[in-house]
Amino acid sequence: MKRKHLTLLSAFILSLLLLAGCGGKQEETAEPAENKEPKSEGSYTVEHAMETTEIKGTPKRVVILTNEGTEALLALGVKPVGAVKSWTGDPWYDHIKDQMDGVKELGLESEPNVEAIAALKPDLIIGNKMRHEKIYEQLKQIAPTVFAETLRGNWKDNFMLYAKAVNKEEKGKQVIAEYDKRIEDLKAKLGDKLKMKVSIVRFMAGDVRIYHKDSFSGVILDQLGFARPESQNVNDFAETGVTKERIPAMDGDILFYFTYETGDGKASEIEKEWINDPLFQNLNVAKQGKVYKVSDTIWNTAGGVLAAHLMLDDIEKYFLQGQ
Repeated sequence: MKRKHLTLLSAFILSLLLLAGCGGKQEETAEPAENKEPKSEGSYTVEHAMETTEIKGTPKRVVILTNEGTEALLALGVKPVGAVKSWTGDPWYDHIKDQMDGVKELGLESEPNVEAIAALKPDLIIGNKMRHEKIYEQLKQIAPTVFAETLRGNWKDNFMLYAKAVNKEEKGKQVIAEYDKRIEDLKAKLGDKLKMKVSIVRFMAGDVRIYHKDSFSGVILDQLGFARPESQNVNDFAETGVTKERIPAMDGDILFYFTYETGDGKASEIEKEWINDPLFQNLNVAKQGKVYKVSDTIWNTAGGVLAAHLMLDDIEKYFLQGQ
């Protein structure tokens, strides 16, 4: 009888050990799966001008190397840890400086400081192939790096790339939808004024340009549906190196010009010389008093979504409110 009890007891203990063993194996197989899941959580890839880049988790320390990119991040609610200096500004454009407190300046867009970028220990760098292709390999050693292809044409293309890069595509779509609605509302208000041929001219030290449809201001005018003078109604960037013999090509029903002044006064001298030239004064648009100077920052240089809205403010001012 005792032997029978011992046999039963031994069998019971053995079954407990087997169950414990199975439980242990289940825990061992489950543990790696639990450890693996957080590693893939939040990871995503971005296809850009250079390659496809993997980004792990929503970036918190973003470096931006273009002016239009800075505006994009601010519109998305992302304050960069570092950004290139505004083309004109000390160091930021007036319309963004109140949002840039504490942001590290990283040199000019044309020559960012790679050492300063590395010192910030970013988890994402956003740049542009047109500007920064030569330093791409250096940048990607610092942090995942995403490049837009170009700085010309429709700013919305770059904007949505940046929104994807910072994992804020839905916010990006919202920003674009709000802008597009404003365009449509403004088109309705402008009505027949859209038939006016809008001429765009830029003065720089050593260069005068007539801007076409594939420029920042040209894209926005095209989105609104404005007519353009025949020589400007073409799908490229601008006519550069303009000589005074080409002044007649500047004529239109209304002319906006802007001047890229770096502080030495040379561009302003060019502006004054051309605006007061007899050929310019003989333009129909000048005789009609429809020549207006606007901000180079807003109509051209800043190149981002915030400047786009400010340009629309100007359009409302000059076409709907009068002077």
